[in-house]
Amino acid sequence: MTTLEAIRAALPAYPIEVSFPDITRWKAGNTGIDYVHTFDSGKPGMHVMILALTHGNEVSGAIAVDTLLASGLRPVAGRLSFGFGNVGAYEQFSAENADATRFLDEDMNRVWSTAALDGPRTSRELTRARAMRPFLDTVDLLLDIHSMHEASAPLMMTGPLDKAIALAAELGTPEHVIIDKGHANGTRLRDFGGFGDASSPKNALLIETGQHFAKSAREVALDCAARFLLHAGVVAEADVSEWLTQPRVKQKFVEITQPVIARTMDFTFSQPFTGLEVIEKAGTEIARDGGEPIVTPYDNCVIVQPSLRHLGVGVTLMRLGRLLDR
Repeated sequence: MTTLEAIRAALPAYPIEVSFPDITRWKAGNTGIDYVHTFDSGKPGMHVMILALTHGNEVSGAIAVDTLLASGLRPVAGRLSFGFGNVGAYEQFSAENADATRFLDEDMNRVWSTAALDGPRTSRELTRARAMRPFLDTVDLLLDIHSMHEASAPLMMTGPLDKAIALAAELGTPEHVIIDKGHANGTRLRDFGGFGDASSPKNALLIETGQHFAKSAREVALDCAARFLLHAGVVAEADVSEWLTQPRVKQKFVEITQPVIARTMDFTFSQPFTGLEVIEKAGTEIARDGGEPIVTPYDNCVIVQPSLRHLGVGVTLMRLGRLLDR
């Protein structure tokens, strides 16, 4: 057993509370790209897309997109598209090793830079991203549906741009909005092209719906997708009202100040963090890496998305943030 396998074996095994949809019925899309479907209203409006399975084991998005496609939902203005990203990883999912099919060769949510997409390197994720890229170039507004390793409350991940932060506030859910600058080891789809350009009218959000296999994550995914489409003016409320199950709330905005990146495989948390814990005092030990303590850099430090399930040298294992006054 490898070090990582041993660590995973010692972590909580979350129950799989949902059924994984058979998405093969959606393979033959109408875009020339497998698993990507689009519908044009013939009326003015934005091109809005809901995307699932950027990571292969994040099933809540697949359930949401499968449900929306099966419902026959069509736009009343603009253009509406649905897609499944890393289908190859999804097809290899096994309940016996639920953390293993996040991707096949590399994280598909780190390949969305011009350098990666136009470069000579190859992987199954890059091949899929390159196939989807021309279509994604036409999208004005994107919701990328994800979920999390650990049982944590849903998070809206906006990126650093004011336009995305404003969109998250307009949606009014979930409670926690995370303002971050992405990852040093690659560009996320949310930040691809015009989505990550402050001067572009294009916009994108990434929703983390909760723990991968929780029923609640399915409900959050459908609610957020319906709310997103309504806000864009691309669907009628009567056509999505059954999925609007989450209330609008007073949101909390957390600005990420730094990642915690593993330097060694000897990394442990000092508490059983699951996410959104607020550590009152600066200098409080929160982890050890190779025996060296890692401490909070300021008072009221928020722990965001802590997990050891993909421990590796150079991997971000949690992020630290400040609560903003808004």
